[in-house]
Amino acid sequence: MRALFVAAFLATTALPDLAAAQAPASQTARHAAYEQDRQAILSQVGNFSVRFDMRETVNFVDGYEPLAPKTSGGHEIVRVVYDTGDRISLQHILVMEHGGRTHVIKHWRQDWVYEPRTVLTYAGPNTWTLTLVPEIERAGAWSQTVWQTDDSPRYGGVGKWRHENGMAEWASAPSWRPVARRDAIRSPVYDRYLGTNRHAVTPWGWVHLQDNHKMQSAQGGEGGLTVVVHEDVVNSYRRSDGFDPGAGDHYWAATQGYWGAVRDAWDAAIARGNGLRLQEEPQAGAVTGPELMDLADKVQAGELTEAAAVSRAQALIAESTAR
Repeated sequence: MRALFVAAFLATTALPDLAAAQAPASQTARHAAYEQDRQAILSQVGNFSVRFDMRETVNFVDGYEPLAPKTSGGHEIVRVVYDTGDRISLQHILVMEHGGRTHVIKHWRQDWVYEPRTVLTYAGPNTWTLTLVPEIERAGAWSQTVWQTDDSPRYGGVGKWRHENGMAEWASAPSWRPVARRDAIRSPVYDRYLGTNRHAVTPWGWVHLQDNHKMQSAQGGEGGLTVVVHEDVVNSYRRSDGFDPGAGDHYWAATQGYWGAVRDAWDAAIARGNGLRLQEEPQAGAVTGPELMDLADKVQAGELTEAAAVSRAQALIAESTAR
Protein backbone atom coordinates (compact mmCIF):
# COMPACT_ATOMS: atom_id res chain seq x y z
CA MET A 1 0.00 0.00 0.00
CA ARG A 2 2.82 2.39 0.92
CA ALA A 3 4.49 1.77 -2.46
CA LEU A 4 1.24 2.64 -4.28
CA PHE A 5 0.90 5.86 -2.24
CA VAL A 6 4.46 6.96 -3.07
CA ALA A 7 3.92 6.23 -6.78
CA ALA A 8 0.70 8.23 -6.81
CA PHE A 9 2.38 11.12 -4.96
CA LEU A 10 5.28 11.21 -7.43
CA ALA A 11 2.89 11.10 -10.38
CA THR A 12 0.95 14.15 -9.20
CA THR A 13 3.81 16.23 -7.77
CA ALA A 14 5.70 18.61 -10.11
CA LEU A 15 9.40 17.80 -10.05
CA PRO A 16 11.98 20.49 -10.81
CA ASP A 17 12.65 20.92 -14.55
CA LEU A 18 16.43 20.63 -14.63
CA ALA A 19 16.66 21.69 -18.29
CA ALA A 20 14.62 24.81 -17.58
CA ALA A 21 16.78 25.59 -14.56
CA GLN A 22 19.94 25.24 -16.59
CA ALA A 23 18.70 27.35 -19.52
CA PRO A 24 18.82 30.76 -17.77
CA ALA A 25 22.32 30.02 -16.48
CA SER A 26 23.45 29.10 -19.99
CA GLN A 27 21.87 32.23 -21.44
CA THR A 28 23.52 34.36 -18.77
CA ALA A 29 26.95 32.90 -19.57
CA ARG A 30 26.36 33.40 -23.30
CA HIS A 31 25.37 37.03 -22.78
CA ALA A 32 28.40 37.62 -20.55
CA ALA A 33 30.71 36.21 -23.25
CA TYR A 34 29.02 38.38 -25.88
CA GLU A 35 29.52 41.52 -23.78
CA GLN A 36 33.14 40.54 -23.13
CA ASP A 37 33.66 40.23 -26.89
CA ARG A 38 32.08 43.63 -27.48
CA GLN A 39 34.33 45.31 -24.96
CA ALA A 40 37.39 43.76 -26.62
CA ILE A 41 36.29 45.16 -29.99
CA LEU A 42 35.53 48.60 -28.55
CA SER A 43 38.88 48.68 -26.75
CA GLN A 44 40.37 49.35 -30.20
CA VAL A 45 38.82 52.85 -30.14
CA GLY A 46 41.00 55.81 -29.16
CA ASN A 47 44.10 57.80 -30.08
CA PHE A 48 47.19 55.78 -30.92
CA SER A 49 50.83 55.89 -31.85
CA VAL A 50 51.07 53.20 -34.52
CA ARG A 51 53.88 51.07 -35.91
CA PHE A 52 53.48 48.89 -39.01
CA ASP A 53 56.07 46.12 -39.37
CA MET A 54 55.95 43.76 -42.38
CA ARG A 55 58.63 41.10 -42.93
CA GLU A 56 58.95 38.45 -45.60
CA THR A 57 60.61 35.56 -43.83
CA VAL A 58 60.90 32.29 -45.79
CA ASN A 59 60.82 31.81 -49.58
CA PHE A 60 59.17 28.70 -51.06
CA VAL A 61 60.04 29.36 -54.72
CA ASP A 62 63.61 28.76 -55.83
CA GLY A 63 65.35 32.00 -56.73
CA TYR A 64 62.95 34.31 -54.94
CA GLU A 65 64.68 36.52 -52.39
CA PRO A 66 62.52 37.81 -49.52
CA LEU A 67 62.19 41.57 -49.58
CA ALA A 68 63.78 43.75 -46.91
CA PRO A 69 61.52 44.43 -43.91
CA LYS A 70 59.15 47.37 -44.40
CA THR A 71 58.36 49.45 -41.33
CA SER A 72 56.49 52.71 -40.91
CA GLY A 73 54.49 54.50 -38.27
CA GLY A 74 52.68 57.61 -37.17
CA HIS A 75 49.53 58.59 -35.32
CA GLU A 76 46.06 57.25 -35.88
CA ILE A 77 42.65 57.79 -34.36
CA VAL A 78 39.97 55.09 -34.31
CA ARG A 79 36.35 56.18 -33.99
CA VAL A 80 33.02 54.34 -33.74
CA VAL A 81 30.98 54.72 -36.93
CA TYR A 82 28.02 52.83 -35.44
CA ASP A 83 27.33 50.35 -32.65
CA THR A 84 24.00 48.51 -32.71
CA GLY A 85 25.05 45.79 -30.29
CA ASP A 86 25.74 42.91 -32.64
CA ARG A 87 27.19 45.19 -35.33
CA ILE A 88 30.14 47.50 -34.69
CA SER A 89 31.99 49.63 -37.23
CA LEU A 90 35.34 51.32 -36.50
CA GLN A 91 36.96 53.95 -38.74
CA HIS A 92 40.74 54.51 -38.74
CA ILE A 93 42.09 57.97 -39.63
CA LEU A 94 45.79 58.83 -39.88
CA VAL A 95 46.87 62.18 -38.43
CA MET A 96 50.38 62.98 -39.64
CA GLU A 97 52.71 65.95 -39.12
CA HIS A 98 54.97 66.83 -42.04
CA GLY A 99 56.74 70.06 -42.86
CA GLY A 100 54.99 71.88 -40.07
CA ARG A 101 51.58 70.94 -41.39
CA THR A 102 49.02 68.36 -40.26
CA HIS A 103 47.89 65.88 -42.89
CA VAL A 104 44.79 63.74 -42.43
CA ILE A 105 44.28 60.52 -44.39
CA LYS A 106 41.16 58.41 -44.08
CA HIS A 107 42.58 54.93 -43.50
CA TRP A 108 40.97 51.48 -43.27
CA ARG A 109 37.66 50.52 -41.68
CA GLN A 110 36.79 47.35 -39.78
CA ASP A 111 33.21 46.07 -39.37
CA TRP A 112 32.29 43.41 -36.82
CA VAL A 113 29.10 41.30 -36.98
CA TYR A 114 28.02 38.80 -34.33
CA GLU A 115 26.97 35.36 -35.58
CA PRO A 116 26.93 36.46 -39.25
CA ARG A 117 24.95 34.56 -41.86
CA THR A 118 27.30 35.73 -44.64
CA VAL A 119 30.72 37.36 -44.93
CA LEU A 120 32.17 39.21 -47.90
CA THR A 121 35.32 37.33 -48.94
CA TYR A 122 38.01 37.91 -51.55
CA ALA A 123 37.73 35.36 -54.37
CA GLY A 124 40.70 36.23 -56.58
CA PRO A 125 41.89 39.26 -58.54
CA ASN A 126 39.22 42.00 -58.68
CA THR A 127 36.51 39.71 -57.26
CA TRP A 128 34.65 39.47 -53.93
CA THR A 129 31.73 37.21 -53.06
CA LEU A 130 29.16 36.91 -50.28
CA THR A 131 29.96 33.59 -48.64
CA LEU A 132 27.49 31.72 -46.42
CA VAL A 133 28.73 30.98 -42.90
CA PRO A 134 27.58 27.50 -41.72
CA GLU A 135 25.46 27.62 -38.57
CA ILE A 136 27.95 25.55 -36.59
CA GLU A 137 30.73 28.06 -37.44
CA ARG A 138 28.79 31.22 -36.65
CA ALA A 139 27.61 30.24 -33.16
CA GLY A 140 29.37 32.62 -30.78
CA ALA A 141 31.58 33.92 -33.60
CA TRP A 142 32.20 37.37 -35.07
CA SER A 143 33.00 38.24 -38.65
CA GLN A 144 35.44 41.03 -39.36
CA THR A 145 35.28 42.74 -42.75
CA VAL A 146 38.09 45.13 -43.66
CA TRP A 147 37.45 47.97 -46.11
CA GLN A 148 39.93 50.11 -48.03
CA THR A 149 40.39 53.86 -47.71
CA ASP A 150 37.53 54.55 -50.15
CA ASP A 151 35.28 52.00 -48.37
CA SER A 152 35.61 49.45 -51.17
CA PRO A 153 36.15 45.90 -49.86
CA ARG A 154 39.47 44.32 -48.96
CA TYR A 155 38.88 41.03 -47.09
CA GLY A 156 36.64 39.31 -44.57
CA GLY A 157 36.91 36.41 -42.15
CA VAL A 158 35.12 34.71 -39.26
CA GLY A 159 36.48 33.71 -35.86
CA LYS A 160 35.85 33.69 -32.13
CA TRP A 161 37.17 35.86 -29.36
CA ARG A 162 39.06 33.93 -26.69
CA HIS A 163 39.45 35.32 -23.20
CA GLU A 164 42.05 33.00 -21.70
CA ASN A 165 45.39 33.20 -19.91
CA GLY A 166 45.03 36.91 -19.31
CA MET A 167 44.47 37.66 -23.02
CA ALA A 168 41.57 38.75 -25.18
CA GLU A 169 42.27 37.61 -28.74
CA TRP A 170 40.26 37.06 -31.93
CA ALA A 171 41.60 34.93 -34.78
CA SER A 172 40.13 34.27 -38.20
CA ALA A 173 40.35 31.10 -40.21
CA PRO A 174 42.77 31.49 -43.15
CA SER A 175 41.19 33.83 -45.71
CA TRP A 176 42.10 35.26 -49.09
CA ARG A 177 42.99 38.92 -49.53
CA PRO A 178 44.26 41.08 -52.40
CA VAL A 179 47.84 42.26 -52.71
CA ALA A 180 48.44 45.34 -50.57
CA ARG A 181 49.56 48.56 -52.20
CA ARG A 182 52.95 48.31 -50.49
CA ASP A 183 53.58 45.21 -52.62
CA ALA A 184 51.49 45.99 -55.70
CA ILE A 185 53.62 49.00 -56.64
CA ARG A 186 56.64 46.69 -56.86
CA SER A 187 55.13 44.46 -59.58
CA PRO A 188 55.36 41.29 -57.46
CA VAL A 189 55.31 37.75 -58.80
CA TYR A 190 52.45 36.90 -56.42
CA ASP A 191 48.88 38.11 -56.95
CA ARG A 192 47.09 37.35 -53.65
CA TYR A 193 47.63 36.44 -50.00
CA LEU A 194 46.25 33.63 -47.89
CA GLY A 195 46.34 34.98 -44.36
CA THR A 196 45.34 34.36 -40.78
CA ASN A 197 44.26 37.53 -39.05
CA ARG A 198 44.46 38.16 -35.28
CA HIS A 199 43.53 41.05 -33.01
CA ALA A 200 44.72 41.02 -29.40
CA VAL A 201 44.16 43.51 -26.59
CA THR A 202 47.28 44.58 -24.68
CA PRO A 203 47.82 46.63 -21.49
CA TRP A 204 48.95 49.55 -23.70
CA GLY A 205 46.41 49.27 -26.51
CA TRP A 206 46.10 46.48 -29.04
CA VAL A 207 47.94 44.66 -31.79
CA HIS A 208 46.94 43.41 -35.24
CA LEU A 209 48.88 40.31 -36.29
CA GLN A 210 48.89 38.72 -39.74
CA ASP A 211 50.40 35.42 -40.85
CA ASN A 212 50.43 35.63 -44.66
CA HIS A 213 51.34 33.29 -47.49
CA LYS A 214 51.95 35.27 -50.66
CA MET A 215 50.68 33.20 -53.59
CA GLN A 216 51.04 32.94 -57.36
CA SER A 217 49.45 30.74 -60.02
CA ALA A 218 51.31 27.46 -60.34
CA GLN A 219 53.89 27.34 -63.12
CA GLY A 220 54.05 24.91 -66.04
CA GLY A 221 50.33 24.57 -66.62
CA GLU A 222 49.82 22.57 -63.44
CA GLY A 223 46.93 24.71 -62.25
CA GLY A 224 46.32 25.75 -58.68
CA LEU A 225 48.43 28.12 -56.62
CA THR A 226 51.96 28.14 -55.23
CA VAL A 227 53.25 29.77 -52.05
CA VAL A 228 56.03 32.19 -53.01
CA VAL A 229 57.01 33.53 -49.59
CA HIS A 230 55.77 33.76 -46.02
CA GLU A 231 55.20 37.15 -44.36
CA ASP A 232 54.77 38.19 -40.72
CA VAL A 233 52.93 41.44 -40.03
CA VAL A 234 52.83 43.12 -36.61
CA ASN A 235 50.82 46.35 -36.47
CA SER A 236 50.93 47.89 -32.99
CA TYR A 237 48.47 50.48 -31.66
CA ARG A 238 49.80 52.12 -28.50
CA ARG A 239 47.51 54.59 -26.71
CA SER A 240 48.95 58.08 -26.90
CA ASP A 241 48.21 61.63 -25.81
CA GLY A 242 51.34 62.86 -27.58
CA PHE A 243 49.52 64.34 -30.58
CA ASP A 244 46.45 66.46 -31.28
CA PRO A 245 43.66 64.33 -32.80
CA GLY A 246 41.58 67.42 -33.59
CA ALA A 247 42.35 67.54 -37.31
CA GLY A 248 41.23 63.93 -37.72
CA ASP A 249 38.02 64.51 -35.78
CA HIS A 250 37.33 67.67 -37.78
CA TYR A 251 37.75 65.76 -41.03
CA TRP A 252 35.41 63.02 -39.83
CA ALA A 253 32.76 65.47 -38.62
CA ALA A 254 32.80 67.26 -41.99
CA THR A 255 32.74 64.14 -44.19
CA GLN A 256 30.96 61.38 -42.30
CA GLY A 257 27.63 62.10 -44.02
CA TYR A 258 29.29 61.73 -47.40
CA TRP A 259 31.09 58.54 -46.36
CA GLY A 260 27.85 57.10 -44.96
CA ALA A 261 26.26 57.48 -48.40
CA VAL A 262 29.36 55.91 -50.01
CA ARG A 263 29.08 52.90 -47.69
CA ASP A 264 25.40 52.56 -48.64
CA ALA A 265 26.32 52.63 -52.33
CA TRP A 266 28.91 49.89 -51.88
CA ASP A 267 26.44 47.80 -49.85
CA ALA A 268 23.81 48.16 -52.59
CA ALA A 269 26.29 47.08 -55.28
CA ILE A 270 27.33 44.06 -53.20
CA ALA A 271 23.70 43.06 -52.61
CA ARG A 272 22.86 43.37 -56.33
CA GLY A 273 25.71 41.13 -57.42
CA ASN A 274 25.90 38.81 -54.41
CA GLY A 275 29.43 40.13 -54.26
CA LEU A 276 31.45 42.50 -56.38
CA ARG A 277 33.78 42.83 -59.34
CA LEU A 278 36.03 45.88 -59.07
CA GLN A 279 39.25 46.67 -60.89
CA GLU A 280 42.31 47.40 -58.77
CA GLU A 281 45.49 49.23 -59.66
CA PRO A 282 48.81 49.36 -57.78
CA GLN A 283 48.96 53.00 -56.72
CA ALA A 284 45.40 53.42 -55.46
CA GLY A 285 44.05 49.97 -54.63
CA ALA A 286 40.53 50.12 -56.04
CA VAL A 287 40.25 52.29 -59.17
CA THR A 288 37.55 54.26 -57.36
CA GLY A 289 39.97 55.33 -54.63
CA PRO A 290 41.44 58.61 -55.93
CA GLU A 291 38.13 60.19 -56.94
CA LEU A 292 36.12 59.08 -53.90
CA MET A 293 38.83 60.40 -51.58
CA ASP A 294 39.09 63.67 -53.56
CA LEU A 295 35.33 64.21 -53.33
CA ALA A 296 35.54 63.96 -49.54
CA ASP A 297 38.35 66.54 -49.46
CA LYS A 298 36.23 68.92 -51.54
CA VAL A 299 33.26 68.48 -49.21
CA GLN A 300 35.45 69.31 -46.20
CA ALA A 301 36.92 72.35 -47.97
CA GLY A 302 33.47 73.63 -48.92
CA GLU A 303 34.26 73.35 -52.62
CA LEU A 304 31.44 70.88 -53.23
CA THR A 305 28.11 70.25 -51.53
CA GLU A 306 27.62 66.90 -49.85
CA ALA A 307 24.66 66.16 -52.13
CA ALA A 308 26.70 66.79 -55.28
CA ALA A 309 29.58 64.67 -53.98
CA VAL A 310 27.25 61.81 -53.04
CA SER A 311 25.60 61.89 -56.47
CA ARG A 312 28.95 61.62 -58.24
CA ALA A 313 30.17 58.90 -55.84
CA GLN A 314 27.06 56.81 -56.44
CA ALA A 315 27.51 57.10 -60.20
CA LEU A 316 31.20 56.20 -59.98
CA ILE A 317 30.54 53.09 -57.88
CA ALA A 318 27.75 51.98 -60.22
CA GLU A 319 30.00 52.46 -63.28
CA SER A 320 32.98 50.70 -61.69
CA THR A 321 31.04 47.64 -60.52
CA ALA A 322 29.03 47.15 -63.71
CA ARG A 323 32.00 45.81 -65.67
